[in-house]
Amino acid sequence: MLAPARMGPDERAEAWRSLQEDADVDVLVVGGGVTGAGVALDAATRGLKVVLVEQRDFGSGTSSRSSKLFHGGLRYLEQLNFSLVREALRERELMLTRLAPHLVKPVSFLYPLKHRFWERPYVTAGLTLYDTMAGASSLPRHRQLSRRGALKLAPALRKDALAGALRYYDAQADDARHTMMLARTAATYGASVLASAKVTGFVHAGERVVGATVQDVETGDSATISAKVVINCTGVWTDDIQKLAGGRGQFNVRASKGVHIVVPRDRLNSETGMILRTEKSVLFVIPWGTHWIIGTTDTEWELDRAHPAASRADIDYILEHINTVLTTPLTHDDIEGVYAGLRPLLAGESEATSNLSREHAVARPQPGLISIAGGKYTTYRVMAADAVDAARADLSAHVPDSVTDHIPLVGAEGYQALTNQVELIARNRELPTWRITHLLDRYGALMQEVLGLADEDPSLLEPLPGAEEYLKVELVYAASHEGALHLDDLLSRRTRISIEAHDRGVDCADDAARLVAPVLGWDERRVEDEVAAYRARVAAERESQAEGDDLAANADRLAAPDIRARAVGRALD
Repeated sequence: MLAPARMGPDERAEAWRSLQEDADVDVLVVGGGVTGAGVALDAATRGLKVVLVEQRDFGSGTSSRSSKLFHGGLRYLEQLNFSLVREALRERELMLTRLAPHLVKPVSFLYPLKHRFWERPYVTAGLTLYDTMAGASSLPRHRQLSRRGALKLAPALRKDALAGALRYYDAQADDARHTMMLARTAATYGASVLASAKVTGFVHAGERVVGATVQDVETGDSATISAKVVINCTGVWTDDIQKLAGGRGQFNVRASKGVHIVVPRDRLNSETGMILRTEKSVLFVIPWGTHWIIGTTDTEWELDRAHPAASRADIDYILEHINTVLTTPLTHDDIEGVYAGLRPLLAGESEATSNLSREHAVARPQPGLISIAGGKYTTYRVMAADAVDAARADLSAHVPDSVTDHIPLVGAEGYQALTNQVELIARNRELPTWRITHLLDRYGALMQEVLGLADEDPSLLEPLPGAEEYLKVELVYAASHEGALHLDDLLSRRTRISIEAHDRGVDCADDAARLVAPVLGWDERRVEDEVAAYRARVAAERESQAEGDDLAANADRLAAPDIRARAVGRALD
């Protein structure tokens, strides 16, 4: 078993030095979301020399703002897209049992029935097909429920909101953590993985792309990377990268905005998640630790793609639809967190983004450049394999086939054994068993490495003030091992404090920044700058969420510049 790569500040600095001294690689991956991280792992495990660059943080775009589900997608059955559903269900099972059992967990959903006669056989047929397509699944098959049985599971539902129900199972994961662990797995197998690294231009030999110039956003340094092939995995920025490379793409990507709200677990009395039909799509109510995630919307977005803003209209839409079935309606005061993400959809013949394709496409718009777009989070591994297969035209026909269906993510090896030792570890560390379970489900077998940081400083096993579900050591580990470079990385993606805490992490921001300052080399001025930038971001988001439309919400959100833009200015002073 390979030792998991460490992605701390020293390793990042060494990676930059290596690039400046020897920047000849087989594959340059642009984009550090789930697809880019998947491509880096796929290429590295085929024996290729790989560099991945991400202009912000791993998973900072779409891949940290999804519905956080690994699922086949029931609504794609209605669209008769059987191949997509079958593929996604196979990937769901791989994640649950082999590749990431520490990160991907079963979750059940209640499907309420409103019509007494025709709806039950219709939904039963769909769920029977769903279960059948999943094959020999580790998840239970769906089961029928009377109205009384459904209300026993979900007392939060109004009696007149359903005539009966079905319960079925899918899977869920912390998308940001999964994406980061995927990138770390790629690094473990030899890929050079760099956040805060922005492609500023491409190098050509005639019409062929032969590399790119990359700027270190943190320092202002640049490097020119020579690559046999560049793989564009930038999601909603796909078209921009194709234009920067000097060519025209073979497909176009449209952005669809999806908004979710987060509320405390006690606001909804239910033992299971729920899926509700809306006039446009479906609304999920997803259990999330001591919270519920409720969403999503599906509207076209043509404004700032780095920080899509949720408006009051988006939030009202979600509240309006969920409240049609609840005995005690949710209000704006119940909301702890809100997040908005952009789905990169392949432009199709329909004008409605909810009808655009969720299948992916791979193109070679010019020699030396591969673009991949579309798809859904669950099928990232298949997308990655297809992209590297397409790159054979610029590499070699003898590049081996993908093996990532046999490559567990870091933390998976030994996870099952540790789950049997939870009580023993809790006693030895003098922590509650729920703390150890929480750590296991975030780090898997790497939990021992996390806890080891507290051997010399036991105070790190104390809860983080203002965000007590997390331990101080988790913040330190995120900076020393998981590639976090800014306070926003820590509170928004390495932890999910920014959407889980009612104050969205404002109260714990100063403590968190001071915890990681020695690891990241921050002085007092830098600590204050990071905290101020984070608080400004939260304030801008809150203001945007009070606006009635996208244009006003976008303007409010842009009032707080990205911390990495501030970093560039600081580096170039």
